[in-house]
Amino acid sequence: MAKYLLLKHYRGGPTPVNDVPMDQWTPEEISAHVQYMEDFAARLQETGEFVDGQAVAPEGTFVRYDGEGRPPVTDGPFAETKDLIAGWMLIDVDSYDRALELAGELSAAPGAGGKPLHEWLEVRPLLTLPPTVTD
Repeated sequence: MAKYLLLKHYRGGPTPVNDVPMDQWTPEEISAHVQYMEDFAARLQETGEFVDGQAVAPEGTFVRYDGEGRPPVTDGPFAETKDLIAGWMLIDVDSYDRALELAGELSAAPGAGGKPLHEWLEVRPLLTLPPTVTD
């Protein structure tokens, strides 16, 4: 089994087919989207492939280490970055192909008008420890 992170972006990736921002969706459209995500996660829990998932708010702050004292903080993230994560799902699957298959299904979550988003998801493998070499 290998773990993959499926990342949903607010912006920065290729434009989805159904490109209406979520803040313009009706409450019913938002509920249908959230229900799709919950049903998808529940199905993967049954197969043992779901590890965790969360939605992430669009606002955030950048912080870095800057030696002694209080770390510098700046407002952000910035709209021009492609790292504005809307949410993520961590899966544990048998293969990269299975991760791609599930990302494709997740991309079909409904958006405005109840139509699938056809959004692009970023699929990132988690790093694993290198194999131990023995004599």
